[in-house]
Amino acid sequence: MYKDFTEMPVWQNALEIGEMIFRISSELPKKEDYGLTSQIRRAAVSISANIAEAFGRTTPLDKSKFYDYARASAFETKSLLIYGNKVGYFDLNKVEEINQKLSAIIFDINKVRVSLANKKLSQK
Repeated sequence: MYKDFTEMPVWQNALEIGEMIFRISSELPKKEDYGLTSQIRRAAVSISANIAEAFGRTTPLDKSKFYDYARASAFETKSLLIYGNKVGYFDLNKVEEINQKLSAIIFDINKVRVSLANKKLSQK
């Protein structure tokens, strides 16, 4: 059992995604500051932030809700990366590297969600 969310590998990996997105988006044109740059950074940061918030919640239902938000933010980040590549902003190799990490995070979040669903069922 983890004492703090910072000990969780899924949170650590999500934070790494946020850092990678910050670096890749810092190369975007200035005209994207209030568009793609802002949106992809918010989506990426939201993954680790929602995992942390889920950790702080006390009931399986509340925890599950924030893991759902984290999962949705991972998919949003993935979509924005694909878009950024399609319009010529992001290198395909970098996008594929980050998307592999996002897929791993989504997989880990899904495992946590199944565990929480089992806890909800056992409490009934």
